[in-house]
Amino acid sequence: MTPRPHRIAIAPSGFKESLSAARVAEAIATGVRRVIPDADLDLIPLVDGGEGTAEALALAGGGRLVPVTATGPVGDPVASHFALLGGPGPLTAVVEMAAVAGLALVPPDRRHPGATTTYGVGELIRAALDAGARRILVGCGDSGTSDGGAGALQALGARLTDRHGRELRPGGGALHELEHIDPSGLDPRLTDAELLVACNPYNVLCGKRGVARVFGPQKGATPAEVELLSAGLERLAAVLTRDLAPAFAPASGATALDLRTAPGTGASGGLGAGLASVGARLLPRYDVLLDGLDLDARLARADFVITAEGALDHQTVRGKIPAEVARRAQAAGVPVLVLAGTIGPGAQDVRAVGVDAYSAILPAPMTLVEAIGRSGEFLADASERAMRIMALGTRLAPVAPLAA
Repeated sequence: MTPRPHRIAIAPSGFKESLSAARVAEAIATGVRRVIPDADLDLIPLVDGGEGTAEALALAGGGRLVPVTATGPVGDPVASHFALLGGPGPLTAVVEMAAVAGLALVPPDRRHPGATTTYGVGELIRAALDAGARRILVGCGDSGTSDGGAGALQALGARLTDRHGRELRPGGGALHELEHIDPSGLDPRLTDAELLVACNPYNVLCGKRGVARVFGPQKGATPAEVELLSAGLERLAAVLTRDLAPAFAPASGATALDLRTAPGTGASGGLGAGLASVGARLLPRYDVLLDGLDLDARLARADFVITAEGALDHQTVRGKIPAEVARRAQAAGVPVLVLAGTIGPGAQDVRAVGVDAYSAILPAPMTLVEAIGRSGEFLADASERAMRIMALGTRLAPVAPLAA
């Protein structure tokens, strides 16, 4: 009997500021086919709410991208977009915060998270409402902001003022001056729309693991700025709870959300908390974004799984795509390899969630610009190397034949 081809599931995330998840999957497949030309490959590009989410969900759901010019994170207009999905039910829009307030839109010399704003996110939500959407999914990830969603609320019509009644300037660096939020100008359509936020539940707004302390340095904050941002987000949570959240209180008997520490409130520099204060539901991102992919069954059918991300480190186990894929594959007894652009401290922690092996893709030290520009080539080569090492160790013994 003829042995069946080896089934390999390729389920990566995108490489930030470099390759979409689809292009990562294709590059890995190229490398695998150099060694196993007849492999049965199942390409499953995955998104986590960050870059590429709107496009990926539009393609998967028979929808389309709608171009919009909106306010970028440093206040300049940027070419952005949201997605309108197909299918039954109320018209659904996908607003990808990274497309209008992502770190990739913040020039390296202007990466001051105390000044960047989510104002454009609010503009995209209003544009989606203008297009007739009554269900809006906001994807959180890859943010360049730490303003707690204050800018988005301002774009949606809320007034955030200091003790002198002056409108607060953009950015998280001004939040410690916040005295009052006036909700009277909020877009009334928010009360009739279903607003869902796909976020990493590990991210909380305040406290020792608050979003400013965890992610502020990655966005350019100095230690002093981290403390200022943390204090500002504490102040924002208190004022949101007092002035805004009561107008969007949950149904009788439901517990009000703690905007300081509830899962997901720290998503995208605190955007989760800001949107939750106007009635958004914060949902674990993979419960939302993987819906319809039948991921568990597809991983279980595989003999082997390859996943990937740009940086493998201590944060990977806290809700990143490789950890989610490994957790699901482990439940099915399927081995997992992770390919990463870089490997940092804490990468070994991924073994505890089901990763069997991991490897960096860079063949030699090089500049970041070169690494980004050649990431597709390096992924294909790294995939080929991994397959050849596996073949050397196991000789890839034929698997059981197909059932008659």
